[in-house]
Amino acid sequence: MYKVLIVYYSLHGHIFRMAEAVSKGVLQVTGCEALVKRVPETLPGDVLEEMGALEFQKRQTHIQVATMDDLAEADAVIFGTPTRFGNMCGQMRQFLDASGTLWQKGSLIGKPGSVFTSSATQHGGQETTILSFHITLLHHGMVVVGLPYSFAGQMGIGEISGGSPYGASTIDGSQGERIPNDNELNGARFQGAHVTRIAMKLKEDA
Repeated sequence: MYKVLIVYYSLHGHIFRMAEAVSKGVLQVTGCEALVKRVPETLPGDVLEEMGALEFQKRQTHIQVATMDDLAEADAVIFGTPTRFGNMCGQMRQFLDASGTLWQKGSLIGKPGSVFTSSATQHGGQETTILSFHITLLHHGMVVVGLPYSFAGQMGIGEISGGSPYGASTIDGSQGERIPNDNELNGARFQGAHVTRIAMKLKEDA
């Protein structure tokens, strides 16, 4: 059984929806297990409440918090983070900053790593978030995997939609009012399956 770990941070639920879609893509590949886990929250409850995010945070408490062991044991890792000024969110950064021991041991070398994201606006830093995230994956020796153009949904211009060759993405709206559309969720599913197939090939050839 191949293990694909999906590690995410979601403030209002948009990245969580995308993570669920990614996991469905992983499960499309026979013999694979999708593990969805979240990174620890760093914001205090009063701040979350002021941001209108406390209700969702309570709804996702059933999702286990990821550990460094989870990263080491996975055959591939797909990360989900909202955009923060063109980069990953602070919660994800803090989680990854604790992975120094994995780096020292080379625990992630040769494993596929991939990223999906969200932003409030159509041009809110989705591509730079994914590309800057790749730097961390490369320092760990991971095999960076994106969303190839064989997912034709990223070629359409008939509607506002996230998605690029770097990875699946969604647009939240300035107040978090927009939910991922079908094309964005399809892109996330495609990415999940694509990363999983690459993980299987790499492990078989090892």
